[in-house]
Parts: sequence; structure tokens; C-alpha cells
Amino acid sequence: MEHFNDFLSLVSGLLWGWPMIVLLLGTHIFLTVRLRFPQRHILKAIRLSVGKDKDSQGDVSQFAALATALAATIGTGNIVGVGTAVALGGPGAVFWCWLTGVLGISTKYGEALLAVKYRITTKNGTTLGGPMYALERGLANGKTGTARRFWKLMAYAFAFFTAIATFGIGSTVQANAISTMGHEAYGVSPVVIGGIVTILAAAVIMGGVRSIARCCGMLVPLMAALYVAGCLVILGINHDFVVPAVKLIVSSAFSSDAAGGGFVGSSIMLAARYGIARGLFSNESGLGSAPLVAAAAQTRNPVRQALVSSSGTFWDTVVICAITGVVVVSSILAYPDINVSDGGVLTKMAFSKIPYIGEPLLAFGSLTFAFSTILGWSYYGERGIEYLAHKVSKSIDRRKTTGGGTAGATSKMTEYSINTYRVVFLITVYLGAVVSLDVVWNMADIFNALMAIPNLLSLLFLSGVIVSETRRFLWSNRLDCTE
Repeated sequence: MEHFNDFLSLVSGLLWGWPMIVLLLGTHIFLTVRLRFPQRHILKAIRLSVGKDKDSQGDVSQFAALATALAATIGTGNIVGVGTAVALGGPGAVFWCWLTGVLGISTKYGEALLAVKYRITTKNGTTLGGPMYALERGLANGKTGTARRFWKLMAYAFAFFTAIATFGIGSTVQANAISTMGHEAYGVSPVVIGGIVTILAAAVIMGGVRSIARCCGMLVPLMAALYVAGCLVILGINHDFVVPAVKLIVSSAFSSDAAGGGFVGSSIMLAARYGIARGLFSNESGLGSAPLVAAAAQTRNPVRQALVSSSGTFWDTVVICAITGVVVVSSILAYPDINVSDGGVLTKMAFSKIPYIGEPLLAFGSLTFAFSTILGWSYYGERGIEYLAHKVSKSIDRRKTTGGGTAGATSKMTEYSINTYRVVFLITVYLGAVVSLDVVWNMADIFNALMAIPNLLSLLFLSGVIVSETRRFLWSNRLDCTE
């Protein structure tokens, strides 16, 4: 098992190395320039996110779709992950993490636009969309021969890797984070915590997208507000070191000698590598996950939901990760004798400076962030399974019809597959709470990278469609118009 884990670690390192970072960051920059810097519309995006298009096609409100996507992205990575990036890449990693979030707004915008543009409505009225539908309907349709087969294969690959990835980052990893935090902070057995988390997750997940969106809509604003409030209190305590921390973050991003102080990451390359990687992993722009729920939003046109979805990257990375970074670096400056080599220790130390409630607040934030991630990723996995099951059952129906039999397996097989997935997902939630996860972490990273590749291809090859829709609705001031 140790050798297998080493192999997985090697594969993960290759997939998330500089080629992937260049591909993701390159897509961010390409779309930012081609879409004329959609970041300038962020205030409009925030305003749209709290509104409703009730009479529009979709299953949930725009805010509910955003909250569900944020539930999946705002996780322990925003808390411990930023500290880890600072520990490994130095203070400059915070700047690169923030810059990645700013540029990632464009990619998240493009993903959501394609999700709504190419979404479908099933016979039972459910709205489905995401990268697999963009790949199939936007790129495979109209093609023949090898090109058609390639894009359909990419659609299947994305759906498959999404479904598999949920058992890593979406269930076992998050449940393990909850059980570890609960055991360390409150002394509760992981077995007990695993049972409680599994029951609570089942109560929400079995209700489908509306139940998940409703829960996330209540949980996400509360947990984010409490966490940011805690960060602001720490910045108040460290007020003499906030400005020096910001200066150090910026200078360290461009200077090999600026970090100093014994940081492991004292080079520009290390700061950029860990900062960019953490930003990409945190906001999931380019991963293709958020568009799966964006497609279910009630919206008049693709651009409105694209703007709403792009605000998720703003809140996740530009705000929360940036505040966390300043908290960590200012705490290092305020208490220079602390150990800067462990991201978890750095974050815990920073919150311990809030009298009485600091560590419990951090524990509560970690618990709620991880639980909300379970809910969001469970929905992503369902959509991947549903897509694959629908394609397989349609193929079976066609064969039956051709052979003189009676078709009708499609809806039954899809429903059975979704219910089976939910049960397996909940089992992995419990297992994640009670077992060691070294292998699972590496597998999660691998499947996340494999998700991103088909999605990035769809963004690049359909960038013309993204520009066309943007020109039609945003640049022509027709956001209130329907398609």
C-alpha cells in the first residue's frame, strides 16, 4: 500500500505540476482578455445574485445555485490551505493566490454561461447541464467521424471523473476533516461523529437539489460571515502588523529575498507555484464542478447566471482566502517565535489569539465548511452518474427497439443509478470519518485534475460562443431580456 500511495503521489504531482497550472492560468488569462475583463462587472454580479428570476426555466433560484457552488468550494482549503501555501511558498503565495482568484472570475463566468446555454430539460421537468452537455451539444453535435467520437468521449470522461472524484474530495476527505477536528477539539469518537455526519448528510441529500440548495442557502452565509468576522477580530488584534503584512505579501511575490524569517518558500517560483495551485484548488475555476449546479438556476439568459456564478470566485478567493492570508502573515509578524512550517498550526495559532472563542470558532468554521462541501459535491456526483446512466440506458433501448423488443429502460435505470450512488456516497462519508486517508487524498487530486482537462477544452474551443452570448446580452445592455 505504501508503494501504491507513492505511485499515486507521483501521478498527482505530475498532473498538478506546471503544465496543469499553465493550462489553467492560461485559460484564465485568455478568457479575461477575450471577454474584456468581466471582473469589472463584479458589483453587478453580486446584485444579480440576490435577485430572483422566478418565471424563468430552472429548478432553484440564482442565489441557491450560487450558495450550493460556494458550499462545495469554501472548505477547509480556505482555512488550512492558505496557511499551508504560506508555509511552503512564503508570504508571496498569498498574492499569487489572490491574483489567481481575480483572473479565475473569467473562467467561472465562461463555465456557467456554457452550462446554461447547452442545458436540457428532462421529461420530468428537471433541468440538467454542465461541461458534459457543453462538450456533447456544443462540440460533438454537427461533427462527424473522429471529431464527433473524441468530443463525446470527453463528455463521458468528465461525467465519469466527476462521479469518482466526489468519493474523494466530496465525501471521505471532508468527513475525515470533520471527525479529526471534532475529536481534537471536543474529544468525541470518530465513530460517533461519522454516524452523526452521515445521518445529517442523508437527511439533506435524499431530498435532491432543492433540499441541498435550501440547506446551503442557509448554511453558507452564516458560516462565511462568522469566519470573516473572526478574521477581522484577529486583524484588529494585529492592527500594528496588518500594513507590514500586506507589504511583505506583495514584495515577497516578486523578490527572492523579501520573505526572510526562515520561510521554506523563499523564492519567487515557490511562492507562485503554491499560491497559484492553492488559488486554483480553492475556487475550482476551470475544474467544471460549479457549472453543474449553475445549470439548474432559474435565469432569463445564460449571461445573468454566468455573472452570478463568477461572484462565487470573488467571495471564495478574492475575499476569504485573501483575508485568511493577511491574518496568517500578520500573526507571523506579531509572534515571530511560532513554527511557520505547518499551515494548520499557523492558522490555529492565529485564531487562538481571540480570547475564549478563537479556537472554538475555528473548529466550528472547519466543521461547517467541510459539511457544506459534502452537500455540494454530492450533487455534482449525481449529475455525473445521471448523465452516464442516461446514455447507457438509451443505448440499451435502441438495441431493444432494433431487435424487435420494447424500449423503456431509460428513466428506471437512471433513477436506480442515482439512488445507488447516494447510498454509496453516504457509506464513503462514514468510512472517511473513521479511516486513514493518505491514499484517498492523492486519488482525489488525480481525479480532480482529470475533471479539469475536458472542461478546459470545452472553454477554449467554445470561447467564441461565450463571446457571442456576452455581446448579445451584456455588452448590448440586454441583461433583462430572455433568450
